[in-house]
Amino acid sequence: MNGNNPYAGPPGVTAAGEPETPPVDLSATQERELRSAVAGIVTQTESYLPDSYVVGSELSVGSDGPQATVAVNPPAGHPVSAGFTPDPEDLDAGLEKTETDEVAKGLAASAALQVMNAIGDLTPTAK
Repeated sequence: MNGNNPYAGPPGVTAAGEPETPPVDLSATQERELRSAVAGIVTQTESYLPDSYVVGSELSVGSDGPQATVAVNPPAGHPVSAGFTPDPEDLDAGLEKTETDEVAKGLAASAALQVMNAIGDLTPTAK
C-alpha cells in the first residue's frame, strides 16, 4: 500500500505522508516586498484600463515558495490572470520594476483583447 502514497519514498528519505521538500517560509521583509510588488501590479494594471474592469490579487505561500496571482475581470469576455513565483532571494533584493511593468501591461492587453473578442465584428489592425 505504500506505493499508493504520492509522497512515499525509500525508508529514511521521505516519510510517508510528508511532502518531499519542506515549505518555504518568508521573512516579514520578504512578505512586505511581495505584497508591495503585487499591489503595484494591481495599481498599474488599473491605470491602463477603464473603471469597468475589475482587478484583484491573491498571495499564498506553498511548498514551492511564494505565489502571487493578479487577475482582471473585463466587462465582457473571460477573466484573465497572471501568476508568478519569485524566489525568496529575489524578494530580498527587490523585484525589478521592469518585470512588474511587463505583467501589468500584459494583463491589461489580454483583458482588452477579451472584450474585443466578446464583442466581435472587429477588423484586426495587424496580422
